[in-house]
Amino acid sequence: MVLKRYNDVRAFYNDVFDVLMRHEAQNLIPLGNAIIGYEGKDKTGWRDPANWFMATVSDDAGVLLTALMTPPHNLTLYETNNQHDSAVIDCLIEGLSDFKADITVNGVMSENTLAESFARAYAAAKNVGYAVNKRQRIYELLEVNPDIAYVGSLRQAQESDMAFLPYWATGFTNDCNGTSLPILAEADYYRYLLSTGKLYILEDGGVPVSMARLHREIRTVCGIGGVYTPPFFRGRGYATSGVAALSRLALGRGFTKCVLYTDLANPTSNSIYQKIGYKPICDSLEIKFS
Repeated sequence: MVLKRYNDVRAFYNDVFDVLMRHEAQNLIPLGNAIIGYEGKDKTGWRDPANWFMATVSDDAGVLLTALMTPPHNLTLYETNNQHDSAVIDCLIEGLSDFKADITVNGVMSENTLAESFARAYAAAKNVGYAVNKRQRIYELLEVNPDIAYVGSLRQAQESDMAFLPYWATGFTNDCNGTSLPILAEADYYRYLLSTGKLYILEDGGVPVSMARLHREIRTVCGIGGVYTPPFFRGRGYATSGVAALSRLALGRGFTKCVLYTDLANPTSNSIYQKIGYKPICDSLEIKFS
């Protein structure tokens, strides 16, 4: 069993892409990130692969585990075919110790069993503490429920939305992470969101009431995230309408599936997405090390 670390994102992509595609929806994040690095079109912020940690654990039969970390984000892991083997995790952790000068793992996010196993072994090896930060569920959708009652209309975000976008984006982050971050004064991040052309606003009577965005477009799967409705507009069906409309848009572009993550601590969002037609495929944990 051998750990291989990659400095060339294209070599990493070539070795792991087909492996990750075996569970395409489950691996939306590492697949999407590997594509970003391979294409090299966008190196904004964390997207520059020069700063990534990329590794595999393999034996004579092929890749057993894929590891990808795009600092400052968590380490993402996938055991091929979801076949768990503690020896594979031990091999990865032993290798991480060899790279301790330039690798800091602040957290891990993956399928439940793998995340827990890695966190337990890593904490013991490094003599650190760990705790579950978020329990998530991954959903996929093949067809939007035809009985959804739509409210408002969906449009692509535009420059004039900068009047409220910083507040909404910060509100989304605070809601997801339980924080109270201040509004960032710099406009670069928000204009970056606009420049991608993947951010959408739901309007009702000409008033912006909710948002969502497309991300990590793979071969047949498109991710949906960043779903946010300001507190004043909640409870009126706007998130349901916005996500349903954006899901239909993605499917209309040729994707066969839409995928999104939910926080299991938020029963409202889980109920909304299932109403639209999303089905659970996997539970995921985000674990932080102290």
